[in-house]
Amino acid sequence: MNAATPISSTTVRAGAPLLAPVRAGQICRIIDTLGNEAVDAFFFNADDPIERYSAVDTIRAQRNVYLTTGSTLLSTENRPMLTILADTVGRHDTLGGACASESNTVRYAHSKKFMHNCRDSFLIAMLSDHDDLTKRDLTANVNFFMNVPITPQGGLTFEDGISGPGHYVEMRAQMNVLVLLSNCPQLNNPCSGFNPTPIEFVVYDGASAD
Repeated sequence: MNAATPISSTTVRAGAPLLAPVRAGQICRIIDTLGNEAVDAFFFNADDPIERYSAVDTIRAQRNVYLTTGSTLLSTENRPMLTILADTVGRHDTLGGACASESNTVRYAHSKKFMHNCRDSFLIAMLSDHDDLTKRDLTANVNFFMNVPITPQGGLTFEDGISGPGHYVEMRAQMNVLVLLSNCPQLNNPCSGFNPTPIEFVVYDGASAD
């Protein structure tokens, strides 16, 4: 993308959420500021939040469980929501899901149940910034920069990240969307390098960015 003046730029600290509107045609960039961070993401139609990101339809349409440049994220109405224009990492997870108090207990230890997690961060942002969104509106999400290989036996593993400082993914909104992010606070697996760090969320005007 050519240099362009951002409409907005937000630093999201480790463990913090963000719910931000992006209008159709605008471009948003998620920057892994210091590298090896995981960013859980979900998307709603800003004009009708009942329509939202569909992992199932996205995976089926592109015949690939990973997202990268050229991937189009589809909605529950099978309509394009966002298209990935640029990606300096090359692969983003659609299967691992958002960490939760329950999964932390199963994966790590019962004592981890009350640690910060992405599902709670999603809920905090939704309940703080949007009257119509509740817990039931969350389904399978995207994990940008997160490395979740599929084993030959069909299982999933959570591995060290393949991103690095300043790496980013950039998407053009195909409809007015609400972008919901959780900058993962996870200290217990390598998805955040055992050291969660801030990320940057930048929105550009689509016309000036081309």
